[in-house]
Amino acid sequence: MCAVMARGLFITFEGGEGAGKSTQVDRLVSRLAGLGREVVKTREPGGSPGGEAIRGLLVAGEADRWSPIAETLLMYAARRDHVERVVSPALERGATVVCDRFADSTRAYQGAGGGAPAGLIEALERHVLGAVRPDLTLILDLPVETGLARAAARGGGENRFEAKGPDFHRRLREAFLAIARAEPGRCVVIDAAPAPNAVALAVWAAVSSRVGAP
Repeated sequence: MCAVMARGLFITFEGGEGAGKSTQVDRLVSRLAGLGREVVKTREPGGSPGGEAIRGLLVAGEADRWSPIAETLLMYAARRDHVERVVSPALERGATVVCDRFADSTRAYQGAGGGAPAGLIEALERHVLGAVRPDLTLILDLPVETGLARAAARGGGENRFEAKGPDFHRRLREAFLAIARAEPGRCVVIDAAPAPNAVALAVWAAVSSRVGAP
């Protein structure tokens, strides 16, 4: 009789601009890989060839390049390709998937920030994602002004969302915190204001019990 392979663990990082998600994703991936686990590092929008092609349409250009509904549809087109080609296959073979942003970002950015209808986003989540949901979501939280200053110092051409203004980003922050309050079993809020080493310790404290590590 063939043994049934256990499903992998799906960990996502969320938060506003400049919260340090990419740094913490890299640190967590390295730590998990050091335990001998297969770890798949990925991101959204993007993560698959089709998703990366759509990413270029979303993260560059003028702030008002797309309406909130158009953005939502593009995000979910990219997400479907990402889930089909990367996330689901990795989870099915028992890997740990660590993703920089996932569906909560659409709820926050296009929903609370941009005003896309909640019903549309919920319907897309249901039909596009099916049963694929994160097991653990780490929300890196810090004041909007601090995050935008960090993001500006970082530079680069992927700054379309940063240009949407402080009020937009305040709505994002509140949306992420509201998601955490609504789903405390899945979400852990991490203070992202301290130095990266301190944030990494807080991230590991949240992850270690889920992966059975000290």
